[in-house]
Amino acid sequence: MFKNSNILVTGGTGSWGVELVRQLLSLHPNKIIIYSRNENSQVELRRKMNDKCIDFFIGDIRDKEALLRATYNVDFIFHLAALKHVPICEENPLEAIKTNVIGTQNIIDAAIKNNVKKVIYVSTDKAADPVNTYGMTKALGEKLMIHASQKKTDTQFLCVRGGNLLGSSGSVLPLFQKQISELGEIHITDKRMIRYFVSPQEAIFKLLKATRISQGGEIFVMNMDAFRIFDLAEVLVEHSGKNDIKIIEIGTRDGEKLQEVLIAENEKKISFVVDNDFYLILPLRESSLSSVSELPEPPLLTKEEIKLILKEGDFI
Repeated sequence: MFKNSNILVTGGTGSWGVELVRQLLSLHPNKIIIYSRNENSQVELRRKMNDKCIDFFIGDIRDKEALLRATYNVDFIFHLAALKHVPICEENPLEAIKTNVIGTQNIIDAAIKNNVKKVIYVSTDKAADPVNTYGMTKALGEKLMIHASQKKTDTQFLCVRGGNLLGSSGSVLPLFQKQISELGEIHITDKRMIRYFVSPQEAIFKLLKATRISQGGEIFVMNMDAFRIFDLAEVLVEHSGKNDIKIIEIGTRDGEKLQEVLIAENEKKISFVVDNDFYLILPLRESSLSSVSELPEPPLLTKEEIKLILKEGDFI
């Protein structure tokens, strides 16, 4: 599918983007264009990935003219760029709207103008029953993609709803490890906090799978592991070998849920089980799939299972 194709990755220097580019390189594309606004991140990635089929494009998804140039003769767009940190989006809601909503519409317009074959929008579990600015803007991004898929155009649009990427910059894993090293303590917002996590390799494997099987207009929801943040903290403390590390509860931040959901209540009637990797949200019911009337609560990983995942991913 991707052989000899031209692929644009917005936000390509982030944790999702780097792993996506790694896996795409093995599929022999003609060109991968990494589109982002941070020149330092691009310079660092150039040094790590010195491949002749990778091009770099400095640009902001808020800039439609730049996107029109970057998407010329492109076959696939993986739209990863976003303002993603919940507190930052809460403090700067207008900026989150400019990037996550208007920027997404710019992607759609550029893709249609340049006859891109398929646009893949990477969303988040925070878009289901959103309570914070980040989740709300990503939910609007999903709405824009689904609306675009209903237009009379040759471009297909799909959404892939993921969770927290294990070990990504700014996530709790490197944060906790830094706190252990520098502070001798870990700060968690609430001991009851539960989150969905997926490894970079698994996330991109599922993202590419969804791209292959999509017909346009779907929201693919990754089936992911869940665990208590407190259990992760305890595993990291144990692994540190230090006996004096304290875990301090500091209280939830604005816009935080104790537990995310993968599929909103109002989405269940149009949601279906695809396989062990995905649930699927469609505009219309399809009888060939098994409807999700009651989405089961995920069994929480034990501390031993968390430790195994961290070792397999070389995080500890």
